Amino acid sequence: MSEYGHGLVLGKFYPPHAGHHHLVRTARDRCAALTVLVCASSTESLPLAERVAWMREVHPDVRVVGAVDDIPMDVNDPAVWDAHMAVFRGAVPGRVDAVFTSEAYGTELGRRFGAESVCVDPGRTVFPVSGTAVREDPVACWDFLEPPVRAALTRRVVVLGAESTGTTTLARALAAHYRARGGVWARTGYVPEYGREFSERKLAALRAREPRARWEDVELTTDDFPLIARRQDEAEENEARAGSPVLVCDTDAFATTVWHERYVGGRNPLVEEIAGRTRRHLWLLTGDEGVPFEDDGLRDGEELRPWMTARFRAELTRTGREFVELDGPHDKRLDTAVAAVDALLDRGWHFAPPPPERR
Repeated sequence: MSEYGHGLVLGKFYPPHAGHHHLVRTARDRCAALTVLVCASSTESLPLAERVAWMREVHPDVRVVGAVDDIPMDVNDPAVWDAHMAVFRGAVPGRVDAVFTSEAYGTELGRRFGAESVCVDPGRTVFPVSGTAVREDPVACWDFLEPPVRAALTRRVVVLGAESTGTTTLARALAAHYRARGGVWARTGYVPEYGREFSERKLAALRAREPRARWEDVELTTDDFPLIARRQDEAEENEARAGSPVLVCDTDAFATTVWHERYVGGRNPLVEEIAGRTRRHLWLLTGDEGVPFEDDGLRDGEELRPWMTARFRAELTRTGREFVELDGPHDKRLDTAVAAVDALLDRGWHFAPPPPERR
């Protein structure tokens, strides 16, 4: 038998962290039904819809709703309380039997809902974290974040380039460099190129019919490339959810748009659409000069490498993507890549501040 009928947890969840989830789970265990109200300001960096989606994913057994609340907080001003309550009641109009918070304002919030106020771990002893702390230093708070939030905050770095220009070697070495830092960085993920796996299957299927077939006998169609882009995105998202604050990707859906030009000609609007769905932060373009061409059975077109490099450069520039070109021997390329990624991480995350609290 539950202690309460309908419970309410209210917060900004900017972003949600382990303390928030502890509060929600505590309330869920004590209520027959629970509503979580996510209140976000329109000036904050993380959209309301994303926060609602994250909370629904982590807590599928509770009702999660959202509301825009741009009213500054002043716990001593009844008029400000009235304005907030109009927002809260608009989102949660029904009876509330208990309000669960970890904040000092919980008593007044409960009174205004006509509900019992239940305070949960006000000293943050179970999970020593806060939304402010996460916004100030996501890396230090990484282990307090659930997979969908980590995926949203992960800095995604893409290594791309023409055939046989060392993209895979560089991407693996870059991921290994960050893993070697230890701590949270030990989980730095590497996303392999799905297009290569796809190509291997294509060639194997052809050889099952024609044992002497070579890679140049394989026909790629425009319909193959959206599948490649989607599978690449799926693998990237899975790694971002499990990894460190940086993720190294051996190609991405954007690069697939140029590979479509290379193998089919022209552009595929669906691939272009897929390429724009996920935010990535830095591209590392491996140059072709001075790099021997190695035919591993899935490569051809050595003479096209300068054209491919130029196309990647042109499209990165045209679309306004941040990129760094890598040239010279491997060690120099890796040093340049590490410096570029470190600079990206040093810039931080820059969350917009929440509305000020009046005192």
